Amino acid sequence: MDRTVWLVTGGAGFIGGNFVLEAVRRGVRVVNLDALTYAGNLDTLASLEGHPDHVFVHGDIGDRALVARLLAEHRPQAIVNFAAESHVDRSIDGPAAFVQTNVVGTLALLEAARDYWKSLEGAAKDAFRFLHVSTDEVYGSLGETGRFTEETPYAPNSPYSASKAASDHLVRAFHHTYGLPTLTTNCSNNYGPYQFPEKLIPLMIAKAVAGEPLPVYGDGGNVRDWLYVGDHCAAIRAVLERGRVGETYNVGGDAERRNLEVVRAICALLDARRPRADGASRETQITFVADRPGHDRRYAIDASKIKRELGWAPTVTFEEGLARTVDWYLDNQAWVKRVLDGSYRLERIGVAA
Repeated sequence: MDRTVWLVTGGAGFIGGNFVLEAVRRGVRVVNLDALTYAGNLDTLASLEGHPDHVFVHGDIGDRALVARLLAEHRPQAIVNFAAESHVDRSIDGPAAFVQTNVVGTLALLEAARDYWKSLEGAAKDAFRFLHVSTDEVYGSLGETGRFTEETPYAPNSPYSASKAASDHLVRAFHHTYGLPTLTTNCSNNYGPYQFPEKLIPLMIAKAVAGEPLPVYGDGGNVRDWLYVGDHCAAIRAVLERGRVGETYNVGGDAERRNLEVVRAICALLDARRPRADGASRETQITFVADRPGHDRRYAIDASKIKRELGWAPTVTFEEGLARTVDWYLDNQAWVKRVLDGSYRLERIGVAA
């Protein structure tokens, strides 16, 4: 039986890095292409240094020649595309980078994948898959009730979500126009080890430990559905292995929480694990700040399709996952310090209106 080989793009980032670590552990040979922008971090992949099943390539998904060479050389059975600019606040300050990577870069990757797929024959051509990892933010914002389904019309509200929506449409178009066997996943908010500290949960952990104010946007009532990164990686594997070609699958954690609830839960975990010297709760560090421009009020995922068709369901509760995450960051402060290399120092970004 031929060895399983996957080309993973963005595999030094948060979700991609977790996916690569687990794939290699499971015996998959991974060719890992990452541009190593600010959120890409080789420290995440340190345990794979010298591993024969992990080939790291520093490069851009928009480099057609490089991608074509990697495909011809390694002959992967699948491409899993995590590569993306992914932070809403950064997209407010600099939307052009998001269009360049998420739209133009994805287009170049799709063209290379299409040409490679057309060169395959027989069983290899039938088995090939292009899996595009996207976000629930493409659907816009919900009211107090309801959930996003795979049929929810796209209504992106930030430059980030607009760029991801465009990339989703390109993936769909390449399937319907060229027959490329694509799959798309739209996930809710991920959290867990190796997440860049600008995102809510690691940011609050870092600031709380440092004794700094914990900035909560608006009234803290914005709702997100939280998905532990390990569960997300399992969902992607399920879609890759058993998903129907051309289909989209929503992936959610069944864990809706208001932002203020999340921050308070982090404070309680840290109070128990690393009490402040003055004995006060870290909740006293919570500070309400002006809301993010265009801040979507509520996201919630209906993941019944992937549960029904592929048998996937989240296995980690929010309480368990958050405790694991807090413990990981407390135990890996050296990783956090190396990530905070001077280009980002936990300051607020994305305040432009």
